Amino acid sequence: MGTTSAPETEGAVETRGIEPVPDSERHGRVRELFPTWVAANISVLLLTMGASLVVNNGLNFVQVVLVAAIAAAVAFGMVGVLSVSGKWGGAPGALLSRAAFGVRGNYFPGAILWVARFGWETINAVTGAYAVLTVLNLLFGVRSNNVLVVVTLLAFVAVTFLVSGMGRKALNVCNKYSTYLFGLFSIMVLVYLIATMDWDAVFSKKAGTTAMVIAGIGTIAAGGISWVPTGPDFARYLPHSASGRKIVGTTISGAALVLLPMVMMGGVMAVSNPKLAGQNTDPMSFLGTILPTWLAVPYLVTALVGMVLINSLSMYSAGFTAQTMGVKLPRAMAVSINAVISLVGGLFMMLVAKDFIGQFIAFLTLLAVSFSAWIGVYGIDMARRRKLAVRYDAESLMNTGRGSRYWYAGGYCWQAMTAWAAALVAGLCFTKVQWFTGPLATTWIGENGLGWAATILIAALLFAVLPRPKETAPTTGAAPATEARQPSQVS
Repeated sequence: MGTTSAPETEGAVETRGIEPVPDSERHGRVRELFPTWVAANISVLLLTMGASLVVNNGLNFVQVVLVAAIAAAVAFGMVGVLSVSGKWGGAPGALLSRAAFGVRGNYFPGAILWVARFGWETINAVTGAYAVLTVLNLLFGVRSNNVLVVVTLLAFVAVTFLVSGMGRKALNVCNKYSTYLFGLFSIMVLVYLIATMDWDAVFSKKAGTTAMVIAGIGTIAAGGISWVPTGPDFARYLPHSASGRKIVGTTISGAALVLLPMVMMGGVMAVSNPKLAGQNTDPMSFLGTILPTWLAVPYLVTALVGMVLINSLSMYSAGFTAQTMGVKLPRAMAVSINAVISLVGGLFMMLVAKDFIGQFIAFLTLLAVSFSAWIGVYGIDMARRRKLAVRYDAESLMNTGRGSRYWYAGGYCWQAMTAWAAALVAGLCFTKVQWFTGPLATTWIGENGLGWAATILIAALLFAVLPRPKETAPTTGAAPATEARQPSQVS
Protein backbone atom coordinates (compact mmCIF):
# COMPACT_ATOMS: atom_id res chain seq x y z
CA MET A 1 0.00 0.00 0.00
CA GLY A 2 1.04 3.63 -0.40
CA THR A 3 1.68 4.17 3.30
CA THR A 4 3.91 1.21 3.99
CA SER A 5 6.95 2.28 2.07
CA ALA A 6 10.38 2.43 3.57
CA PRO A 7 11.28 5.72 5.19
CA GLU A 8 13.10 8.32 3.21
CA THR A 9 16.84 8.15 3.62
CA GLU A 10 18.75 11.07 5.02
CA GLY A 11 21.14 11.09 2.10
CA ALA A 12 21.27 13.59 -0.71
CA VAL A 13 19.19 11.53 -3.13
CA GLU A 14 15.46 11.32 -2.39
CA THR A 15 13.98 7.88 -3.05
CA ARG A 16 10.31 8.59 -2.35
CA GLY A 17 7.97 8.59 -5.33
CA ILE A 18 4.31 9.63 -5.45
CA GLU A 19 3.23 7.70 -2.36
CA PRO A 20 2.01 9.84 0.56
CA VAL A 21 4.59 10.73 3.20
CA PRO A 22 3.75 9.12 6.57
CA ASP A 23 3.48 11.35 9.62
CA SER A 24 6.70 9.92 11.06
CA GLU A 25 8.67 11.49 8.19
CA ARG A 26 7.01 14.91 8.24
CA HIS A 27 9.99 16.92 9.46
CA GLY A 28 9.78 19.83 7.03
CA ARG A 29 9.49 23.47 8.11
CA VAL A 30 7.41 26.19 6.51
CA ARG A 31 10.42 28.49 6.18
CA GLU A 32 12.00 25.97 3.77
CA LEU A 33 9.37 27.03 1.22
CA PHE A 34 10.77 30.58 1.09
CA PRO A 35 13.95 29.83 -0.91
CA THR A 36 11.98 27.38 -3.06
CA TRP A 37 9.66 30.12 -4.33
CA VAL A 38 12.49 32.62 -4.58
CA ALA A 39 14.38 30.20 -6.82
CA ALA A 40 11.22 29.48 -8.85
CA ASN A 41 11.26 33.11 -10.01
CA ILE A 42 14.94 33.62 -10.78
CA SER A 43 14.47 34.16 -14.49
CA VAL A 44 15.94 36.99 -16.54
CA LEU A 45 12.83 36.71 -18.72
CA LEU A 46 11.06 38.72 -16.00
CA LEU A 47 13.21 41.69 -17.07
CA THR A 48 11.98 41.32 -20.63
CA MET A 49 8.40 40.95 -19.44
CA GLY A 50 8.75 44.08 -17.32
CA ALA A 51 10.07 45.95 -20.32
CA SER A 52 7.15 44.68 -22.37
CA LEU A 53 4.75 46.32 -19.90
CA VAL A 54 6.31 49.67 -20.78
CA VAL A 55 6.89 49.22 -24.51
CA ASN A 56 3.91 47.08 -25.55
CA ASN A 57 1.34 47.90 -22.87
CA GLY A 58 2.30 51.56 -22.58
CA LEU A 59 2.43 51.54 -18.76
CA ASN A 60 4.38 53.96 -16.61
CA PHE A 61 6.70 53.09 -13.71
CA VAL A 62 4.04 53.18 -10.99
CA GLN A 63 1.73 50.97 -13.03
CA VAL A 64 4.53 48.46 -13.66
CA VAL A 65 5.15 48.15 -9.92
CA LEU A 66 1.41 47.82 -9.30
CA VAL A 67 1.06 45.10 -11.94
CA ALA A 68 3.99 43.12 -10.53
CA ALA A 69 2.69 43.35 -6.96
CA ILE A 70 -0.84 42.28 -7.85
CA ALA A 71 0.37 39.48 -10.12
CA ALA A 72 2.65 38.08 -7.41
CA ALA A 73 -0.09 38.23 -4.77
CA VAL A 74 -2.75 36.66 -7.00
CA ALA A 75 -0.67 33.92 -8.65
CA PHE A 76 1.41 32.86 -5.67
CA GLY A 77 -1.50 33.38 -3.32
CA MET A 78 -3.19 30.55 -5.22
CA VAL A 79 0.04 28.53 -5.09
CA GLY A 80 0.17 28.99 -1.31
CA VAL A 81 -3.49 28.19 -0.67
CA LEU A 82 -3.47 24.99 -2.70
CA SER A 83 -0.09 24.02 -1.23
CA VAL A 84 -1.88 23.53 2.09
CA SER A 85 -3.41 20.35 0.65
CA GLY A 86 0.13 18.97 0.47
CA LYS A 87 0.44 18.94 4.25
CA TRP A 88 -3.10 17.52 4.54
CA GLY A 89 -2.39 14.50 2.35
CA GLY A 90 1.41 14.37 2.38
CA ALA A 91 1.37 13.78 -1.38
CA PRO A 92 2.06 15.60 -4.67
CA GLY A 93 -0.73 17.67 -6.20
CA ALA A 94 -0.94 15.30 -9.18
CA LEU A 95 -1.80 12.44 -6.82
CA LEU A 96 -4.15 14.40 -4.53
CA SER A 97 -6.00 15.43 -7.68
CA ARG A 98 -7.33 11.86 -7.90
CA ALA A 99 -9.59 12.65 -4.97
CA ALA A 100 -11.29 15.37 -7.05
CA PHE A 101 -11.40 13.84 -10.54
CA GLY A 102 -11.44 10.13 -9.76
CA VAL A 103 -8.58 7.69 -10.18
CA ARG A 104 -9.24 7.43 -13.93
CA GLY A 105 -10.65 10.88 -14.56
CA ASN A 106 -7.42 12.36 -13.22
CA TYR A 107 -5.60 11.13 -16.33
CA PHE A 108 -7.22 13.82 -18.49
CA PRO A 109 -6.22 17.00 -16.60
CA GLY A 110 -2.97 15.24 -15.72
CA ALA A 111 -2.14 14.85 -19.41
CA ILE A 112 -2.76 18.57 -20.03
CA LEU A 113 -0.56 19.55 -17.09
CA TRP A 114 2.19 17.20 -18.21
CA VAL A 115 2.21 18.56 -21.76
CA ALA A 116 2.24 22.12 -20.41
CA ARG A 117 5.30 21.21 -18.31
CA PHE A 118 7.11 20.22 -21.52
CA GLY A 119 6.59 23.71 -22.91
CA TRP A 120 7.60 25.47 -19.70
CA GLU A 121 10.80 23.44 -19.39
CA THR A 122 11.60 24.10 -23.04
CA ILE A 123 11.24 27.85 -22.56
CA ASN A 124 13.51 27.77 -19.51
CA ALA A 125 16.09 25.60 -21.28
CA VAL A 126 16.23 27.99 -24.22
CA THR A 127 16.57 30.98 -21.90
CA GLY A 128 19.38 29.27 -20.00
CA ALA A 129 21.21 28.42 -23.21
CA TYR A 130 20.94 32.03 -24.40
CA ALA A 131 22.37 33.16 -21.05
CA VAL A 132 25.41 30.92 -21.56
CA LEU A 133 25.88 32.21 -25.12
CA THR A 134 25.69 35.81 -23.91
CA VAL A 135 28.34 35.18 -21.22
CA LEU A 136 30.64 33.55 -23.78
CA ASN A 137 30.21 36.54 -26.07
CA LEU A 138 30.84 39.11 -23.34
CA LEU A 139 33.91 37.35 -21.91
CA PHE A 140 35.57 35.83 -24.97
CA GLY A 141 33.89 37.41 -27.97
CA VAL A 142 32.58 34.00 -29.06
CA ARG A 143 29.69 34.44 -31.46
CA SER A 144 26.76 32.06 -31.44
CA ASN A 145 26.58 29.36 -34.12
CA ASN A 146 24.50 26.23 -34.61
CA VAL A 147 27.07 23.89 -33.06
CA LEU A 148 27.44 26.10 -29.99
CA VAL A 149 23.66 26.33 -29.66
CA VAL A 150 23.39 22.53 -29.58
CA VAL A 151 26.23 22.17 -27.06
CA THR A 152 24.97 24.86 -24.65
CA LEU A 153 21.37 23.63 -24.76
CA LEU A 154 22.45 20.02 -24.22
CA ALA A 155 24.64 21.05 -21.28
CA PHE A 156 21.84 23.07 -19.66
CA VAL A 157 19.30 20.25 -19.96
CA ALA A 158 21.80 17.68 -18.65
CA VAL A 159 22.65 19.76 -15.57
CA THR A 160 18.96 20.39 -14.93
CA PHE A 161 18.24 16.66 -15.09
CA LEU A 162 21.04 15.85 -12.65
CA VAL A 163 19.98 18.50 -10.13
CA SER A 164 16.29 17.50 -10.27
CA GLY A 165 17.34 13.89 -9.69
CA MET A 166 18.83 14.76 -6.31
CA GLY A 167 15.40 15.44 -4.87
CA ARG A 168 13.85 17.73 -2.28
CA LYS A 169 16.74 18.09 0.17
CA ALA A 170 19.37 18.89 -2.43
CA LEU A 171 17.01 21.36 -4.11
CA ASN A 172 16.40 23.09 -0.77
CA VAL A 173 20.15 23.57 -0.26
CA CYS A 174 20.69 24.82 -3.82
CA ASN A 175 17.71 27.15 -3.56
CA LYS A 176 19.02 28.63 -0.31
CA TYR A 177 22.46 29.62 -1.60
CA SER A 178 21.29 30.66 -5.06
CA THR A 179 18.87 33.01 -3.30
CA TYR A 180 21.74 34.67 -1.47
CA LEU A 181 23.88 35.02 -4.60
CA PHE A 182 21.16 36.21 -6.91
CA GLY A 183 19.87 38.61 -4.26
CA LEU A 184 23.32 40.13 -3.87
CA PHE A 185 23.83 40.72 -7.60
CA SER A 186 20.26 41.93 -8.05
CA ILE A 187 20.91 44.59 -5.43
CA MET A 188 24.08 45.58 -7.30
CA VAL A 189 22.13 45.86 -10.57
CA LEU A 190 19.42 47.88 -8.84
CA VAL A 191 22.00 50.27 -7.37
CA TYR A 192 23.64 50.65 -10.78
CA LEU A 193 20.30 51.45 -12.41
CA ILE A 194 19.45 53.97 -9.69
CA ALA A 195 22.77 55.70 -10.29
CA THR A 196 22.69 55.72 -14.09
CA MET A 197 19.06 55.87 -15.23
CA ASP A 198 17.34 59.05 -16.40
CA TRP A 199 14.74 59.12 -13.65
CA ASP A 200 13.08 62.25 -14.99
CA ALA A 201 12.27 60.29 -18.14
CA VAL A 202 11.13 57.30 -16.08
CA PHE A 203 8.65 59.26 -13.96
CA SER A 204 7.50 61.60 -16.73
CA LYS A 205 6.06 58.75 -18.84
CA LYS A 206 2.29 58.96 -19.14
CA ALA A 207 0.07 56.31 -17.60
CA GLY A 208 -1.37 53.54 -19.73
CA THR A 209 -4.99 52.46 -19.90
CA THR A 210 -6.72 50.36 -17.27
CA ALA A 211 -7.24 47.62 -19.86
CA MET A 212 -3.48 47.37 -20.41
CA VAL A 213 -2.89 47.21 -16.66
CA ILE A 214 -5.33 44.29 -16.34
CA ALA A 215 -3.80 42.52 -19.33
CA GLY A 216 -0.33 43.05 -17.87
CA ILE A 217 -1.36 41.42 -14.60
CA GLY A 218 -2.47 38.33 -16.50
CA THR A 219 0.80 38.15 -18.43
CA ILE A 220 3.01 38.43 -15.35
CA ALA A 221 0.76 36.14 -13.26
CA ALA A 222 0.77 33.37 -15.88
CA GLY A 223 4.16 32.07 -14.83
CA GLY A 224 3.05 31.85 -11.21
CA ILE A 225 -0.21 30.14 -12.13
CA SER A 226 1.79 27.35 -13.75
CA TRP A 227 3.23 26.51 -10.32
CA VAL A 228 -0.16 26.08 -8.61
CA PRO A 229 -0.61 22.32 -9.27
CA THR A 230 2.94 21.65 -8.02
CA GLY A 231 2.61 23.65 -4.80
CA PRO A 232 1.57 20.58 -2.74
CA ASP A 233 4.69 18.74 -3.95
CA PHE A 234 6.92 20.99 -1.84
CA ALA A 235 4.61 21.07 1.19
CA ARG A 236 4.09 17.32 1.54
CA TYR A 237 6.88 16.93 4.12
CA LEU A 238 5.31 19.53 6.41
CA PRO A 239 3.64 18.23 9.58
CA HIS A 240 -0.11 18.60 10.03
CA SER A 241 0.56 21.27 12.65
CA ALA A 242 2.19 23.61 10.10
CA SER A 243 0.31 26.89 9.78
CA GLY A 244 -1.66 27.25 6.56
CA ARG A 245 -1.42 31.03 6.81
CA LYS A 246 2.35 30.82 7.12
CA ILE A 247 2.49 28.57 4.06
CA VAL A 248 0.57 31.16 2.03
CA GLY A 249 2.54 34.11 3.40
CA THR A 250 5.91 32.43 2.87
CA THR A 251 5.00 31.45 -0.69
CA ILE A 252 3.88 34.96 -1.66
CA SER A 253 6.80 36.73 0.01
CA GLY A 254 9.39 34.36 -1.48
CA ALA A 255 8.04 34.86 -4.99
CA ALA A 256 7.51 38.62 -4.63
CA LEU A 257 11.06 39.14 -3.35
CA VAL A 258 12.34 38.34 -6.84
CA LEU A 259 9.38 38.95 -9.13
CA LEU A 260 8.69 42.52 -8.02
CA PRO A 261 12.21 43.99 -8.41
CA MET A 262 12.89 42.01 -11.61
CA VAL A 263 9.78 43.29 -13.37
CA MET A 264 10.42 46.78 -12.02
CA MET A 265 14.03 46.76 -13.28
CA GLY A 266 12.85 45.56 -16.69
CA GLY A 267 10.45 48.50 -16.86
CA VAL A 268 13.21 50.97 -15.93
CA MET A 269 15.61 49.47 -18.48
CA ALA A 270 12.98 49.84 -21.20
CA VAL A 271 13.07 53.63 -20.79
CA SER A 272 16.74 53.78 -21.78
CA ASN A 273 16.51 50.99 -24.34
CA PRO A 274 13.00 50.46 -25.78
CA LYS A 275 14.37 47.67 -27.99
CA LEU A 276 14.64 45.54 -24.87
CA ALA A 277 11.09 44.22 -25.24
CA GLY A 278 11.64 43.55 -28.92
CA GLN A 279 14.54 41.09 -28.63
CA ASN A 280 12.60 38.48 -30.54
CA THR A 281 15.33 35.90 -31.08
CA ASP A 282 17.65 36.36 -28.09
CA PRO A 283 16.12 37.57 -24.81
CA MET A 284 19.47 37.73 -22.96
CA SER A 285 21.90 39.74 -25.10
CA PHE A 286 20.39 43.09 -24.10
CA LEU A 287 22.07 42.86 -20.69
CA GLY A 288 25.42 43.34 -22.39
CA THR A 289 24.26 46.75 -23.66
CA ILE A 290 22.45 47.87 -20.50
CA LEU A 291 24.99 46.75 -17.90
CA PRO A 292 28.81 46.89 -17.83
CA THR A 293 30.54 43.56 -18.41
CA TRP A 294 31.84 43.33 -14.82
CA LEU A 295 28.23 43.34 -13.61
CA ALA A 296 26.41 41.68 -16.52
CA VAL A 297 28.51 38.49 -16.43
CA PRO A 298 28.15 37.56 -12.72
CA TYR A 299 24.51 38.58 -12.84
CA LEU A 300 23.87 36.27 -15.80
CA VAL A 301 25.81 33.44 -14.18
CA THR A 302 23.77 33.62 -10.98
CA ALA A 303 20.59 33.96 -13.04
CA LEU A 304 21.71 30.88 -14.99
CA VAL A 305 21.93 28.92 -11.74
CA GLY A 306 18.44 30.15 -10.94
CA MET A 307 17.10 29.00 -14.29
CA VAL A 308 18.63 25.55 -13.71
CA LEU A 309 16.78 25.42 -10.40
CA ILE A 310 13.51 26.56 -11.97
CA ASN A 311 13.69 23.73 -14.48
CA SER A 312 14.82 21.31 -11.78
CA LEU A 313 11.79 22.17 -9.66
CA SER A 314 9.57 21.73 -12.70
CA MET A 315 11.13 18.39 -13.65
CA TYR A 316 10.96 17.28 -10.00
CA SER A 317 7.17 17.70 -10.12
CA ALA A 318 6.88 16.43 -13.69
CA GLY A 319 8.03 13.01 -12.53
CA PHE A 320 5.11 12.90 -10.08
CA THR A 321 2.66 13.78 -12.85
CA ALA A 322 4.07 11.07 -15.10
CA GLN A 323 3.87 8.40 -12.41
CA THR A 324 0.35 9.45 -11.43
CA MET A 325 -0.70 8.97 -15.03
CA GLY A 326 0.52 5.39 -14.89
CA VAL A 327 3.95 5.69 -16.49
CA LYS A 328 5.59 2.49 -15.24
CA LEU A 329 9.09 3.87 -14.90
CA PRO A 330 11.32 4.85 -12.01
CA ARG A 331 10.94 8.54 -11.36
CA ALA A 332 14.33 9.45 -12.83
CA MET A 333 13.36 7.76 -16.08
CA ALA A 334 10.01 9.55 -16.10
CA VAL A 335 11.79 12.87 -15.67
CA SER A 336 14.20 11.98 -18.49
CA ILE A 337 11.24 12.04 -20.90
CA ASN A 338 10.74 15.71 -20.06
CA ALA A 339 14.46 16.35 -20.48
CA VAL A 340 14.53 14.85 -23.98
CA ILE A 341 11.42 16.74 -25.10
CA SER A 342 12.73 20.06 -23.75
CA LEU A 343 15.98 19.44 -25.62
CA VAL A 344 14.22 18.76 -28.92
CA GLY A 345 11.80 21.66 -28.45
CA GLY A 346 14.64 23.96 -27.47
CA LEU A 347 16.61 23.12 -30.60
CA PHE A 348 13.57 23.94 -32.71
CA MET A 349 13.07 27.31 -31.01
CA MET A 350 16.74 28.30 -31.24
CA LEU A 351 17.55 27.01 -34.72
CA VAL A 352 14.24 27.28 -36.59
CA ALA A 353 11.80 29.67 -34.89
CA LYS A 354 12.34 33.42 -35.30
CA ASP A 355 10.16 35.01 -32.63
CA PHE A 356 11.12 33.73 -29.20
CA ILE A 357 9.41 36.43 -27.13
CA GLY A 358 6.20 36.29 -29.17
CA GLN A 359 6.03 32.53 -28.75
CA PHE A 360 6.85 32.89 -25.06
CA ILE A 361 3.95 35.29 -24.41
CA ALA A 362 1.61 33.07 -26.44
CA PHE A 363 2.73 30.04 -24.48
CA LEU A 364 2.26 31.82 -21.14
CA THR A 365 -1.29 32.75 -22.13
CA LEU A 366 -2.22 29.19 -23.06
CA LEU A 367 -0.39 27.85 -20.03
CA ALA A 368 -2.45 30.00 -17.67
CA VAL A 369 -5.73 28.85 -19.23
CA SER A 370 -4.81 25.16 -19.24
CA PHE A 371 -3.80 25.21 -15.57
CA SER A 372 -6.72 27.40 -14.49
CA ALA A 373 -9.41 24.81 -15.25
CA TRP A 374 -7.68 22.38 -12.89
CA ILE A 375 -7.27 25.10 -10.24
CA GLY A 376 -11.00 25.89 -10.14
CA VAL A 377 -12.05 22.27 -9.61
CA TYR A 378 -9.24 21.42 -7.20
CA GLY A 379 -9.90 24.54 -5.13
CA ILE A 380 -13.57 23.67 -4.58
CA ASP A 381 -12.71 20.04 -3.76
CA MET A 382 -10.11 21.25 -1.27
CA ALA A 383 -12.59 23.65 0.37
CA ARG A 384 -15.06 20.79 0.84
CA ARG A 385 -12.40 18.65 2.55
CA ARG A 386 -11.36 21.36 4.97
CA LYS A 387 -13.74 20.23 7.75
CA LEU A 388 -13.36 16.49 7.22
CA ALA A 389 -11.66 14.46 9.93
CA VAL A 390 -9.68 12.56 7.28
CA ARG A 391 -9.15 14.85 4.33
CA TYR A 392 -7.32 12.36 2.09
CA ASP A 393 -7.22 8.58 2.36
CA ALA A 394 -3.63 7.51 1.61
CA GLU A 395 -4.48 3.96 0.55
CA SER A 396 -7.28 5.11 -1.75
CA LEU A 397 -5.00 7.68 -3.39
CA MET A 398 -2.60 4.90 -4.36
CA ASN A 399 -5.37 2.43 -5.26
CA THR A 400 -6.46 2.68 -8.92
CA GLY A 401 -9.01 -0.12 -8.66
CA ARG A 402 -12.66 -0.35 -7.63
CA GLY A 403 -11.67 -0.62 -3.98
CA SER A 404 -10.55 3.04 -3.97
CA ARG A 405 -12.62 5.62 -2.14
CA TYR A 406 -12.07 7.81 -5.20
CA TRP A 407 -13.50 5.37 -7.73
CA TYR A 408 -16.80 7.33 -8.01
CA ALA A 409 -18.51 6.08 -11.21
CA GLY A 410 -16.22 3.83 -13.19
CA GLY A 411 -13.18 5.68 -11.90
CA TYR A 412 -14.52 9.08 -12.98
CA CYS A 413 -16.02 11.96 -11.01
CA TRP A 414 -18.33 13.22 -13.75
CA GLN A 415 -19.05 16.49 -11.93
CA ALA A 416 -15.36 17.41 -11.77
CA MET A 417 -14.73 16.25 -15.33
CA THR A 418 -17.67 18.29 -16.65
CA ALA A 419 -16.64 21.46 -14.83
CA TRP A 420 -13.01 21.06 -15.92
CA ALA A 421 -13.76 20.41 -19.60
CA ALA A 422 -16.37 23.17 -19.90
CA ALA A 423 -14.08 25.73 -18.25
CA LEU A 424 -11.11 24.73 -20.41
CA VAL A 425 -13.12 25.17 -23.62
CA ALA A 426 -14.56 28.49 -22.41
CA GLY A 427 -11.10 29.76 -21.45
CA LEU A 428 -9.72 28.97 -24.90
CA CYS A 429 -12.68 30.78 -26.47
CA PHE A 430 -11.62 33.96 -24.63
CA THR A 431 -7.98 33.58 -25.70
CA LYS A 432 -6.07 35.29 -28.48
CA VAL A 433 -2.48 34.32 -29.29
CA GLN A 434 -0.22 34.12 -32.33
CA TRP A 435 -1.52 30.68 -33.22
CA PHE A 436 -5.28 31.19 -32.98
CA THR A 437 -8.07 33.56 -31.91
CA GLY A 438 -11.00 32.26 -29.88
CA PRO A 439 -14.56 33.27 -30.86
CA LEU A 440 -14.93 35.29 -27.62
CA ALA A 441 -11.51 36.94 -27.75
CA THR A 442 -13.03 40.29 -28.74
CA THR A 443 -15.22 40.47 -25.63
CA TRP A 444 -14.23 42.56 -22.59
CA ILE A 445 -12.79 39.46 -20.91
CA GLY A 446 -10.79 38.51 -23.98
CA GLU A 447 -9.53 42.02 -24.73
CA ASN A 448 -8.30 42.42 -21.15
CA GLY A 449 -6.49 39.07 -21.12
CA LEU A 450 -8.73 37.62 -18.41
CA GLY A 451 -9.37 34.26 -20.03
CA TRP A 452 -7.44 32.56 -17.22
CA ALA A 453 -9.54 34.25 -14.52
CA ALA A 454 -12.78 33.34 -16.32
CA THR A 455 -11.57 29.76 -16.59
CA ILE A 456 -11.00 29.48 -12.83
CA LEU A 457 -14.38 31.00 -12.01
CA ILE A 458 -16.30 28.85 -14.52
CA ALA A 459 -14.64 25.65 -13.30
CA ALA A 460 -15.23 26.54 -9.64
CA LEU A 461 -18.84 27.65 -10.08
CA LEU A 462 -19.83 24.66 -12.19
CA PHE A 463 -18.25 22.18 -9.80
CA ALA A 464 -19.86 23.96 -6.84
CA VAL A 465 -23.42 23.93 -8.27
CA LEU A 466 -23.37 20.41 -9.75
CA PRO A 467 -24.53 17.60 -7.43
CA ARG A 468 -21.88 17.01 -4.80
CA PRO A 469 -19.93 13.83 -5.66
CA LYS A 470 -20.07 10.98 -3.15
CA GLU A 471 -16.93 9.06 -2.48
CA THR A 472 -17.15 5.33 -3.04
CA ALA A 473 -17.30 3.14 0.05
CA PRO A 474 -14.14 0.97 0.01
CA THR A 475 -15.00 -2.52 -1.23
CA THR A 476 -14.17 -5.27 1.22
CA GLY A 477 -12.66 -8.41 -0.21
CA ALA A 478 -11.94 -6.80 -3.59
CA ALA A 479 -8.49 -7.05 -5.05
CA PRO A 480 -7.26 -3.46 -5.10
CA ALA A 481 -5.10 -2.30 -7.97
CA THR A 482 -2.64 -0.53 -5.72
CA GLU A 483 0.44 1.03 -7.23
CA ALA A 484 3.51 -0.61 -5.80
CA ARG A 485 6.40 1.58 -4.84
CA GLN A 486 9.48 1.17 -6.94
CA PRO A 487 12.44 1.13 -4.54
CA SER A 488 14.87 2.38 -7.16
CA GLN A 489 12.92 5.58 -7.88
CA VAL A 490 15.01 8.71 -7.80
CA SER A 491 13.29 12.05 -7.78
